[in-house]
Amino acid sequence: MDPAPYNSFSAFAGDRLLATGPLAEVAIAVKIASAGQIADPITIFDDSTGRPIDLDLRGSHRDIVARLPQPPAAPAEAAAEPRGRGRPKLGVVAREVTLLPRHWEWLGAQPGGASVALRKLVEAARRAHGDRDRLRAARDATYHFMSTMAGNRPGFEEASRALFADDRRRFVDLIAAWPADIRDHIVKLAFSDRAEPTSA
Repeated sequence: MDPAPYNSFSAFAGDRLLATGPLAEVAIAVKIASAGQIADPITIFDDSTGRPIDLDLRGSHRDIVARLPQPPAAPAEAAAEPRGRGRPKLGVVAREVTLLPRHWEWLGAQPGGASVALRKLVEAARRAHGDRDRLRAARDATYHFMSTMAGNRPGFEEASRALFADDRRRFVDLIAAWPADIRDHIVKLAFSDRAEPTSA
């Protein structure tokens, strides 16, 4: 399970949300806006991390899209090369794992061998900790975005503490007076995979 709840990007011109969506759409929107009368600095964010990114917006729209970073290849594509062992049709990828001898001994004694045992352990951990990992990723992305866009705003330190304490009601109350687009985007990053806070 990927920790990011979605793969989207957002561009802000000052305090105003300019565009949000797939990277190509956001990049073109920024290019068009930059050619207009927008005086505010434009910042593009990766919503999965909350961090600003830099794009090369020179040339035509086609040039810009061609230069955008490509998403990593899917496991099935990465495993398309001929392999001597394993199950490439299932997306199985061989990588090195370093363990102590006692760990290898335990894994080797499990039904199906080390590979099957490791896959079962990983799947069990994903099920057990998936929600926690998603919430941590959302919290971290929210904090990074807040730091860039609202780090100097009143209540930032208190809002940060409420965010990390998962005090949703206090968090939303503390950011209520911030510019609407910034506030709404913060709420989206923090709570999009959970029920919306009642005071949002």
